Amino acid sequence: MTDQELQILVEEISNRYFGVAFRHQARFNSRLRTTGGRYLLRTHNIELNPRHLEEHGEEELVGIIKHELCHYHLHLAKRGYRHADRDFQELLKKVGGSRYCQQVGGGRTQLPYRYELICTSCQMSYRRKRKMNPARYRCGRCTGKLILRE
Repeated sequence: MTDQELQILVEEISNRYFGVAFRHQARFNSRLRTTGGRYLLRTHNIELNPRHLEEHGEEELVGIIKHELCHYHLHLAKRGYRHADRDFQELLKKVGGSRYCQQVGGGRTQLPYRYELICTSCQMSYRRKRKMNPARYRCGRCTGKLILRE
């Protein structure tokens, strides 16, 4: 699906389910990693993650579009457009949008533990992903001195 086809789909969904025209731009953003889409408050544009279409199909994408259009229409109407607002939750339920999207591959990468702090007195081990200065910390069990092992 191209950005032009996506724009047409968003406009159709907006007219059919909300009864109001979508007058801004909808596009795919492949840099989105952990979210299905986002509504941009300043420009009123909508960006969607193309991996949701590839991995979960058009039905999942339509649910995400409805979710983002709820943000869009409520914000322009100066009503509660945030997830916790009652207006948003009621409109989302009314149009049948998805509250949460499914996970896609290529999201956050899990870093392996690269560093280990070891207590010199009780041999307690603390694994860390980031390097830290052991002189600034003490063992939580016995308050002994820590040494860094990479």
